[in-house]
Amino acid sequence: MLLPVLRRFLRPYRRDVLIVVVLQFVQTLAALSLPSLNADIINDGVVVGDIGYILRVGGVMLLISGVQVACAIGAVYLGARAAMSVGRDLRHAVFSRVQRFSVAEASRFGAPSLITRSTNDVQQVQMVTLMTFTIIVMAPIMMVGGVIMALRQDVGLSALLLVVVPLLLGLMGLIATRMGPLFRLIQERIDRINRVMREQITGVRVIRAFNRQESERERFARANTELFDTSLRVGYFMALMFPTVMLIMNASSVAVVWFGAGRIDSGAMEVGSLVAFLNYLMQILMSVLMASMMFMLVPRASVSAERIDAVLATEPGIVRPAQPRELPAGRAVIELDGASFGFEGAAEPVLHDISLRLEPGRTTAVIGSTGAGKTTLVNLLPRLIDPTAGAVRAAGIDVRELDPAELRARISLVPQRAYLFSGTIASTLRFSRPEATDEELWAALDAAQASEFVRELGLDARVEQGGSNFSGGQRQRLAIARALLKPADLYVFDDSFSALDYATDARLRAGLPTATAGAAVLIVAQRVATIRDADEIVVLDEGRVVGRGTHGELMASNETYQEIVLSQLSVQEAA
Repeated sequence: MLLPVLRRFLRPYRRDVLIVVVLQFVQTLAALSLPSLNADIINDGVVVGDIGYILRVGGVMLLISGVQVACAIGAVYLGARAAMSVGRDLRHAVFSRVQRFSVAEASRFGAPSLITRSTNDVQQVQMVTLMTFTIIVMAPIMMVGGVIMALRQDVGLSALLLVVVPLLLGLMGLIATRMGPLFRLIQERIDRINRVMREQITGVRVIRAFNRQESERERFARANTELFDTSLRVGYFMALMFPTVMLIMNASSVAVVWFGAGRIDSGAMEVGSLVAFLNYLMQILMSVLMASMMFMLVPRASVSAERIDAVLATEPGIVRPAQPRELPAGRAVIELDGASFGFEGAAEPVLHDISLRLEPGRTTAVIGSTGAGKTTLVNLLPRLIDPTAGAVRAAGIDVRELDPAELRARISLVPQRAYLFSGTIASTLRFSRPEATDEELWAALDAAQASEFVRELGLDARVEQGGSNFSGGQRQRLAIARALLKPADLYVFDDSFSALDYATDARLRAGLPTATAGAAVLIVAQRVATIRDADEIVVLDEGRVVGRGTHGELMASNETYQEIVLSQLSVQEAA
């Protein structure tokens, strides 16, 4: 999988790759020519005492060394630029694909794994790309060229290569095959340690509230130890690799000197040729060593490329149609028409045959116990998920025939979890409408009952990631202000008032008709006080509509609604 990924992402940098190959080829030829010239200096200069010859050939060697250095610098620069570009493009591709995922695809991979794939896995592929340009391109040229040049120096002594090179390659291959599965395990262990760390940071209050610090430390220690043990096993193999290479290289040098001395004594070989042969042997073995370094990187990069490709090859379940229809001007009526939804492999659907009409100027509420399917219903409206049966329509058009971007531009959503992005209060609010003026920000804050505490802080007050420096009620009010700032046909509040006190809740709901400018409003809640004044209340139970009507009508006729109301209010309050 590594090669297809590299072919795809190196395609825009073909010119740089070609130049790197040429520069590495020239650099390697220069390196291969130096031992032969050195042998000539010894045989024809030092032995006979020809100083002029030594200086002339030495000058040529100096010039060749300069060319070698220049080519090496150019190759490393262009190779590094191409490798970093590949890393940048891979991260962008993974991020862009994840942004298009529906809830189902994102849940299948999980946030910790997606973070690892876009950081650590991309880094592994980036590193092997860099090493390819700086080492692997050079290694085969040096190996083949070294063998040819060694044969030119002495054919008989070159028979040692038939033993040394296969032995070294065999040992490196054996070690590499043992390391491959361990690299896959390392990436999985990194996923796990990221997941544990993310859960502990996100749930730190719960951990402290239940005094579970010790058990969580043990859970992290187990994940950390598993990663340590696997990495240690890889380290053992890596530690074994280099002494093995050095042992073979040193033994080979001894063998060359031993047999070469006999050939010099018999007159079949000159001293300079023996020195050159030793240099070529080292170059050949070094090329094998460089290739063996890739044996350490390629298996892990292959695993990482496979994990990256799994993300890139996952087609989003929600896509823009080839020829999308356009929504008509004016406010669109959004409705569910017999919509059902079930997760893949689930025994029962989450929603069963839901029909709901959301008209401009009307407030519709959905109430039900935990797990009744309220948030799933909300996710159907902006097409975060698609129904498995029935349809969702906007202005009478099936939303699957619309551009999702156009549909979502008509809907403003306050999710169940009031998440705020890091920045300032102003940048957080402008997330929904970047061109909004400060006056419009304050109007939205007034409508969301948030202007009082914001005035004390100022619009430029810092917002930490997730809004962690605000209370739950403040986060909800800022999220509501962000949604109200966006002109929309439908405003959806998914249990968005749960952290508000009753007085603030009442004031906010009283101002909603003015703040939403006559658009349709859908309020999803578990708290009866939040939805009792809605024009229509829909009661959900186990994914089915079991009642609809006003508060008074449902209190008179619907047993499920009565149970919910009386669990929160007295009979007098519910009346």
